[in-house]
Amino acid sequence: MNYGKRGIRATQKALNSKTKKWTRKFGLSLVKLTLAACAGLVICGIAGGIGAYNGILASTPQIRLSDVVASGEATIVYDCEGNEIDQYVSINSNRIQINSMDLIPKHLGQAFVAIEDKRFYQHNGIDMEGIARSGWNFITSMGKRKEGASTITQQLLKNTIFTTWTEEDGNLIKMIKRKFQEQYLALEISKYYSKDDILLRYMNAINLGQNTLGVESASQRYFGKSCSDLTLSECAVIASITQNPYYLNPIRFPESNAERRLKCLNIMLELDFITDAEYDTAIADTDAVYARIKAHDEDYRVSTNATSGSYFSDAVFEQVRDDLINIAGYSETMAENLLYAGGLRIESTMDPTIQAIADEEFANPENYPENVKWYLNYALTVYAADGEKHNFSKENMMTWFKDNQDKKFNLIFSSQDAAYEAIEMYRAAVMADLGIANEEDNYAETVTMTPQPQAAMAIEDQSTGYVVALVGGRGVKEGRRTLNRATSSTRSPGSTFKVLAAFAPALDSAGQTLATVYNDAPFNYANGTPVKNWYKGYRGINSIREAIRESLNIVAVKTETVITPQLGYDYLINFGFTTLTDGETINGDFFTDINQTVALGGLTHGVTPYELNAAYAAIANMGTYMEPKLYSRVINTDGDVILDNTTPKSKQVIKETTAFLLTDAMVDVVTTGTGAAVNFNRNMAIAGKTGTSTDYWDVWFAGFTPYYTCSVWAGYDNNVSMSRSGGNREDHVARDLWRAIMSRVHENLPNEQFTTPPGIVRAQICPDSGRLPIPGLCAAKSELFAEGTVPTEPCTVHYTGTLCRYDVLPASPGCPFPGEGTLTLPLAEDPSLASGSTTLTTNPDGTVTPVTPGVATTCQHNEEFFANPDYEAILANQAAELMQRDIAAGLYPAPEDWEDDED
Repeated sequence: MNYGKRGIRATQKALNSKTKKWTRKFGLSLVKLTLAACAGLVICGIAGGIGAYNGILASTPQIRLSDVVASGEATIVYDCEGNEIDQYVSINSNRIQINSMDLIPKHLGQAFVAIEDKRFYQHNGIDMEGIARSGWNFITSMGKRKEGASTITQQLLKNTIFTTWTEEDGNLIKMIKRKFQEQYLALEISKYYSKDDILLRYMNAINLGQNTLGVESASQRYFGKSCSDLTLSECAVIASITQNPYYLNPIRFPESNAERRLKCLNIMLELDFITDAEYDTAIADTDAVYARIKAHDEDYRVSTNATSGSYFSDAVFEQVRDDLINIAGYSETMAENLLYAGGLRIESTMDPTIQAIADEEFANPENYPENVKWYLNYALTVYAADGEKHNFSKENMMTWFKDNQDKKFNLIFSSQDAAYEAIEMYRAAVMADLGIANEEDNYAETVTMTPQPQAAMAIEDQSTGYVVALVGGRGVKEGRRTLNRATSSTRSPGSTFKVLAAFAPALDSAGQTLATVYNDAPFNYANGTPVKNWYKGYRGINSIREAIRESLNIVAVKTETVITPQLGYDYLINFGFTTLTDGETINGDFFTDINQTVALGGLTHGVTPYELNAAYAAIANMGTYMEPKLYSRVINTDGDVILDNTTPKSKQVIKETTAFLLTDAMVDVVTTGTGAAVNFNRNMAIAGKTGTSTDYWDVWFAGFTPYYTCSVWAGYDNNVSMSRSGGNREDHVARDLWRAIMSRVHENLPNEQFTTPPGIVRAQICPDSGRLPIPGLCAAKSELFAEGTVPTEPCTVHYTGTLCRYDVLPASPGCPFPGEGTLTLPLAEDPSLASGSTTLTTNPDGTVTPVTPGVATTCQHNEEFFANPDYEAILANQAAELMQRDIAAGLYPAPEDWEDDED
């Protein structure tokens, strides 16, 4: 430094320089401002952070522990013994709630704590030690090692409240916001609720693989038992799934699950949750526990039709859905949501023993013809080079084959190989026509083949209306809610309708009896079409009893004509049929089931086995129709009964006496008539009716015992005639199945007879007239009647007394050719039926009356005859003709042998 005079002056000048003074002041001010700004930023940051945190907390859902429950729970269907038979499950709803920790084994909760949150019982909902460890590992591994620090409480919230966390998709802000809210709520929940409450809800909520949610659903799926029955070894298996429900699934990846299970057991031992002995037992069970899981999985897939369900459970779904809408008042959408994810408990009416018998017999090839046929359902899509699609249906295929190969082609094949050969031929022809190479990349096709003939069945307890078994088809069921032939396919009921549409109303309210007779002779419908019998020729006079036993078509149609088709239709509606029509236009043509053909099952749409069975059950139940039901109760997750079906709707559709008389006649069907082949026990009362539709498209047997009513249908899905000859008689399928099933169902049931109600009496009648027999003249026969319906008029068919020898009829007063004798007169049927050729006459008021010639009851020689001026000549000719008859009969010698008297 310069301390001389100049130096000192320079220093003074510098110190007093205004430029430097302002520079220093500006710099100082800048520093101050910078420090103030930084302080402000820090304060603002803190305030912003507090504000943001408060904002996050403000947007946090306000909840109670009761809100922290997983939504969506599987609906479970039980059989009548309380066994689970099916579940209706949508996405995220295969859950079975457990409402008490008492129902969960101690080791199951401990296993989850051990493997998921060791300090669960020590922390307040947030594990700070776990968070610190996770953060340190993340930093030291340069972000490569990520560990979860979520507690069981936080996982519960993630599974119940923050269910959209999977949609964060790398969005850091969303993730941080959710984490803050999750931790806040975890602290809040832990303040007010016990660890057991939190753990229970956690175990009800978690995903445990195999489309199961919650420990009860998982326990049932993997081990086939309630979680309350799980062993320590099994508890460790289930607790080890939750970290990764796919890769730790004990069915798909048992080795991966076993590795984590070992870790779980080690931690449980470390935490003193289990003893050394318990640990050793669980370790020793390692191989066995996965073998049990595998074995149960195989049984589960077979017994519960895991992917396709059963025809019975499909039908239960439809009925419960309809009742939720029509009875409980839910909308269609709400009803379906309840069924798929509402956690309902449905108590079905299925009897597992009877259903198993039905399933086994439907699968038994011995109940069908040896040569199985296959019905092809085919669809083809061909892709052109420009991307255009060409679609072809099975109808297109059928048309092509009829035009090019076989006019009788019907998509029925003798084997699956034959069907594939036809597919190859058709596809090649289609692609050649389109100019496209027949290569796999150029087409897609759907092929389904169904065994034929098909069959369906329903069995009902007629006293309750409960359907105990149901089968909707033969062969492998391809999926859920597929075609159910028992409840959805309408087919012609054939001759089973004779009893329901003709004979039941005739006996019940039209004044006829089992003894009422008709002439099985040529007869036409009102439109002039002849009524055909199922056999050749005609059988003459037959009673209604005989018509039921032998299934006589003409007698049934004549009965329907007399009682009127309208009355028959009204009774059918009362019997519960919903597929009939009193008039509708289809493709411009008018159709109605109020006609004579209804007696033979000639219907517009047909009926289902389910409804036909219910109608026959009404006869079995002394005339009381019980609306058929597939479930008894439906209970919601709160334990409330929302549908109570324990007392199905009922109504008296025919008198008790009518029901018994029809039953007695149908006993004849089984003992000596067309249904004798189904009689499996001569000491058990069995009644029923065969049924066959036109061209044998449908064959039926509907019958009952004092215990159950069963109806079986068989036929081709595409209305192909059933074979009726040789050793391959397809028309026997319905009867064979009925006998096979019902004989096994009744194996251990006491033999019973049908109960005779009050009001049934027995009387002697003439079988040819249905009236009181004439002693010594009629071959009297015993018949049953309802009181008040026993005939009071004598027989009009058999006659003894004065006859007209020329007309061979009872003589009119003044008959010139009287003689004594007996004879059988023509049956005096209703005038509209007597001639066998009914015509219609239109009356002045527009009504139509059937008109046929009447039947003569006395000879022609009445007052009108003698009023004819030429009566003497006519009488002379008749006398000569009568003489010739007598000579031909050997009553007199021929004229050339006459000798003159000696006089």
